[in-house]
Amino acid sequence: MRALVLTGPGAAVVREVPEPVAGPGEVVVDVERAGICGTDVELFTGDLSYLQSGITTYPVRPGHEWCGVVTDIGPDVDAGLLGRLVTGDTMVGCGRCARCRSGRHHVCADRDEVGIRGAIPGALAERLAVPARTLHQLPDDLDVAAGALVEPGGNALRCVQAAELPAGGRLLVLGTGTIGLLTALFARAAKAEVHLLGRDPAQLALARELGFDGAWTHPRRPDLPWDAVVDATNDPTAPALALDLVEPGRRIVYIGLSGVPSTVDTRELALKDVTAVGVLGASAGLPGAIAAYAWHSVDPRPLVGATIGLDEVPAALAGHRPATAGPGPKLLVDPRR
Repeated sequence: MRALVLTGPGAAVVREVPEPVAGPGEVVVDVERAGICGTDVELFTGDLSYLQSGITTYPVRPGHEWCGVVTDIGPDVDAGLLGRLVTGDTMVGCGRCARCRSGRHHVCADRDEVGIRGAIPGALAERLAVPARTLHQLPDDLDVAAGALVEPGGNALRCVQAAELPAGGRLLVLGTGTIGLLTALFARAAKAEVHLLGRDPAQLALARELGFDGAWTHPRRPDLPWDAVVDATNDPTAPALALDLVEPGRRIVYIGLSGVPSTVDTRELALKDVTAVGVLGASAGLPGAIAAYAWHSVDPRPLVGATIGLDEVPAALAGHRPATAGPGPKLLVDPRR
């Protein structure tokens, strides 16, 4: 089958690789759609911290946002999964340690992260083999574009939940990329007043088209009390800005990662009695994201700028968007295109 392989910083090729085989407890999925994430870009550029620490090494087969159809099962797997539309948890814990047993498999010290670290190749390929225990079944009539956006949706939902907004509270989202816009959509579905702060004119315009009148650049930001701030950027100055803007006694949620260390003055954190929460992974948010998409309380599809083929992915990772792409920040991949 064909799969994308990252062979070193700035080097990506589509290769013929062996077909995956469903081992004990595993399934093989024909990938319908896969998303290109900022993590994939950092794997491509070599900037991802896992590469710097040696947790991840080249070659890498990336892709952790996906949906597809189960076409083969291994021993001890429910045959009812065959033919089902599914997505899967990126975080695959060992299942034995105290963290896994307490429901924190996403921070298991020995975890695999599909397409990022460990032994499970990613979904930027025609097929994918994953443990059946990581699967989440999708409604058969769910648009495959929405299916591929369950993983980022789960992250966004976790951000909203971590913000612990009061009823009708006011949320400021820093960043208008995929996670920022999805966070805004999930927060609005929870009846919050949502504002976004961004830099990209096209993404700010998209936010307004999605009904967020409060989509601002920093110089035009209104001076309002923010009950919570979510940092969904890769800007190293944004964490400190979030702390400066949030109301005392409220919450900041950090999900964005910059390429260099960022600085937060913990004196200000303590003196404002602010709670800061970090979000890693979508695991606990996946069921809620699927439900929101199925019930149409959140529609992620306007965030898709284009759907491309595998051969176009290296250029996309290098920052080249298709000329026909719409304003949505997310690029999806149809591996058989």
